Amino acid sequence: MAVFTLCRVALALAALAASVASQDTCAAVESQTSIAVLKTATIDYSEEQTQYWSTACSALKPTCIIEPETTEEVAALVSILLGNSETFAIKSGGHNPNNYFASVDGGPLISTKRLNEIIFDPHSETVRVGPGNRWDEVGEQLDATGYTVVGGRIGNVGVGGYLLGNGLSFMSTEYGWAANSILEYTVVLANASIVTVSKTSHPDLFVALKGGGNNFGIVTSYLLQAYAQGDVWGGNLWFDATPENTAALLTAVRNFTENYPDEKAGIIMTAERTLSTLVDIWVMFLYYNGPEPPQGVFDDFLAIGPIINTCKTQRYSDFLSGNNWAVIKGSVYTIGTETMPLPSKEDGPEVMQTIYDTWVNASDTSKFVPGLIASIAFQPMPKRVATLAKSKGGDLLDLDDSIDRIIIELDYSYTFESDTAQVDQTMRATYEGFQSVVTGYQESGLLPSDVYLPLFMNDGYYPQDYFGRLRPEKLQLAQKVQAQVDPNGLWKARTGGFKIPSA
Repeated sequence: MAVFTLCRVALALAALAASVASQDTCAAVESQTSIAVLKTATIDYSEEQTQYWSTACSALKPTCIIEPETTEEVAALVSILLGNSETFAIKSGGHNPNNYFASVDGGPLISTKRLNEIIFDPHSETVRVGPGNRWDEVGEQLDATGYTVVGGRIGNVGVGGYLLGNGLSFMSTEYGWAANSILEYTVVLANASIVTVSKTSHPDLFVALKGGGNNFGIVTSYLLQAYAQGDVWGGNLWFDATPENTAALLTAVRNFTENYPDEKAGIIMTAERTLSTLVDIWVMFLYYNGPEPPQGVFDDFLAIGPIINTCKTQRYSDFLSGNNWAVIKGSVYTIGTETMPLPSKEDGPEVMQTIYDTWVNASDTSKFVPGLIASIAFQPMPKRVATLAKSKGGDLLDLDDSIDRIIIELDYSYTFESDTAQVDQTMRATYEGFQSVVTGYQESGLLPSDVYLPLFMNDGYYPQDYFGRLRPEKLQLAQKVQAQVDPNGLWKARTGGFKIPSA
């Protein structure tokens, strides 16, 4: 009798597997589970598709949008995916503009928006955060607690993709990369199993997830270290991009990076050009972890004479939401990056101006593209961030603290997808131009040579070689972990994103 019963169970499971395999993912999820499925031509589906920062991602049409609410539902969903060969994508906030990284055409889109827990534990000073949140939502929820977590600099950025790319924060000079404050991950692996990942449980996977992207599983929650937080000071300074202002601002951001006057301070220095370069400005983002910055922290920038100053004391969540003006929705949006060693004080004016001029000349090749907005951001990466990262167990990027660096972010937004080929050429010419400038100055001695210059995943353009720019031992770690947790290549073959090259 027991053998007969066992045979019946086996036959039932085989029939279920065959049924799932014969269905596409959307139909199987709808018929086999209670997970929410948004169908095409519905209001909810259309609304979810508008949440991307780039209209090119919104234009890709998934066969359905699946919204699991629990880790167990994600595991059930992965089990169904294992029964077919459909391509799919996983989306948190939708801020990554690279097509197919968090968007898909003709396959299911897994939205994490319902995985939105925010649970603060005052005793352990930790916060459990779901990937479906945005950082202004996290900040607002935590405001009343007197604590916060290391997260995005623009409130509308989603939690999931940001943390998997390591995450650069205004707080990074206090606490390191955002990923360095992750204490634990809950992950659904490619075999649909659920694991808790920490420095003592799956320690190699723990490191690989810090800057490893979507190559190892679906993270359904993050346990984050919380830090005491009161009111902050911050906002924007706007400057005309006159030659004098440009030279002064480039010098000031170089000096700020090297001398870093206060670990509680953070900046992003951006230049913006639009309307066929008729609008040519600098916009600076400033942050200080306290009600007022001490005298001297930002004086070099203020002395240049901003035409607009919005800086004020405010709640941290209001500060994050206040930066959402920089999200330009309704356009095709692209992003790219490069990393440079910080030039010396003596050579800084020449090197920084050449980098800026390279961007100007490259962006001019697309200045008549309708709706084009060209932006470059100089993001200080002082030695202290690398020191903090190592003290907290490290990450896949594995910066050393022998030099200061600047991470450059490039953004091109434009109106029509028909101009994508042109802007693609401009983007490539820009970051390849930076590489040539850096190499040339290294050969001439104006920049340090034989230094490690990896790429920052969150700012990467789809053809850039993120994993190829890592240290060989970190690439090998990623390859080893991938072979262990995804031996059949579910994430590698069927989702987009920066992929780990074969060993």
